Amino acid sequence: MLSKHVFSEKQLQDATALRHRLHQNPELKFQETDTATLVAKQLRALGYTVTEGIAITGVMAELDTGRDGPVIAFRADMDALPILEANAFDHCSQQEGLMHACGHDGHTATLLLAAEAIMAMRDELCGYIKLLFQPGEEGGNGADLMVKAGVLENPNVSAVFGYHNRPGFPAGQLFVKSGSAMGGNDTYKVIIKGVSGHAAMPHLAVDPIYVGASLVQQLQGLVARHKSPLEAGVITVASFHAGDAANVIPGHAELLINIRSDRPSSREALTGKLEQVIQGLCTAHGAHFQIEHLHQIPPLVNDPEWSERVLAIAAKHAVSDDIQQLDYMPTMGAEDFAFYLQEVPGCFFFVGNGDSAYLHNEKYDFNDQILPVAAGMFVALAKSVLSQR
Repeated sequence: MLSKHVFSEKQLQDATALRHRLHQNPELKFQETDTATLVAKQLRALGYTVTEGIAITGVMAELDTGRDGPVIAFRADMDALPILEANAFDHCSQQEGLMHACGHDGHTATLLLAAEAIMAMRDELCGYIKLLFQPGEEGGNGADLMVKAGVLENPNVSAVFGYHNRPGFPAGQLFVKSGSAMGGNDTYKVIIKGVSGHAAMPHLAVDPIYVGASLVQQLQGLVARHKSPLEAGVITVASFHAGDAANVIPGHAELLINIRSDRPSSREALTGKLEQVIQGLCTAHGAHFQIEHLHQIPPLVNDPEWSERVLAIAAKHAVSDDIQQLDYMPTMGAEDFAFYLQEVPGCFFFVGNGDSAYLHNEKYDFNDQILPVAAGMFVALAKSVLSQR
C-alpha cells in the first residue's frame, strides 16, 4: 500500500485532476505559458511569494518562515514532448502532436501537492524554501538557465532536491543512487570535408564517406581503451548523411555523435579525445572537418551525505513501504537537474511508476497512484531539514 497519510482524499483527488488537466494541455520547452500561469496562480493562492518569467517561462515560489534556518529548494519540470499520443483515456492530450510522455505533468502536480502541505505546516518550520518550476528540461537545459537567472541565490540555497518517475520499477517504490545516478549527455555535429569526384576514379577524390565510416569505428576505441572499465559510458553515431548519386563521391559528410558518461572522469575520457581522433583520420586521408558542440548536460551526481539522509528521512516518515538504495545507475539517460547539483549539494531521487510504457513512448502515462509518495518525500524533507529545534 502506498503511503497517503500526509494528504487528505480531497487533496489527492484535486492533485490527480490537476495532473490530468496538465496532461491534456501539453506545451513544449520554453512555451509553457499556460502551465506556468496555472502553477503561479495556485502558488499565490496558497500564500507563496511568486516570481514568473524566470528562464523565459519558469516560476519560483518562496516561503520565508521568518525564523533562522537552512535554505532548501525543490524542483519540478513542466515541459512536454513533440510526440503524437496513442492513448485513448479521458485525459489524453488535446494538442495533436504534443504529449507529456515523460511525466512532467506528474512532477508538476507532485510539487504543487507538496506545496499545499508545506504551507499548512509553516509555523512548525524554520528557514526558507524555494519551489522551482522549471521549463525546458527536454533538450533545452532549462535548469542551467534557471541557475544563471539566480534561483539558487538571495538567499543562497544550501541543498536542492528533485525526482523522476521510473517505469519498470514497482509503483511507489522510492529509491536513491548515491554518487553517479544519471548519465551526462554531449551531442556533436561533425562535418567531414573531402573532395568530390567520380565513383570510378576515387584516387582523384577525397572520400568523406570512407573517412566518416572509419570514424564510426574508431570512436568505439575511446569507450574500450580510454574510459575505465569500472566507469560507464557509450558513444552513438546517431546520424550519418552524405551523397545522393550512385556514381558520385560527395564533397562532404555530416555525422551526429551522442556521448553518454556517468561522471566527470568518464566524460573527459570520451569527449576529451574526440577532436583528436577526427583530426588524425582527416589528416591521414587529406580531408578537413568542422565540429560543433550542440548540447551538453553534465552527469548527475548525487551528494553521498544527502543521499543517505533522504533514505533515512523517507524511512522515518514512512513515505513509502518500499525504500531502496541502489548500488547501480538506473539509467544512462540525462537529466538537467545535474546543473543544480553542480552548484549546491543535494539529491535527485526516483519513484517507481509501475509497469507503464517507458518514458518518451506514445503510450506512456504518469501513474497517479505515486503522487502521495513523491509529494510525501518533499514534505518529509521540509519537515526534517527545516524543523525547529
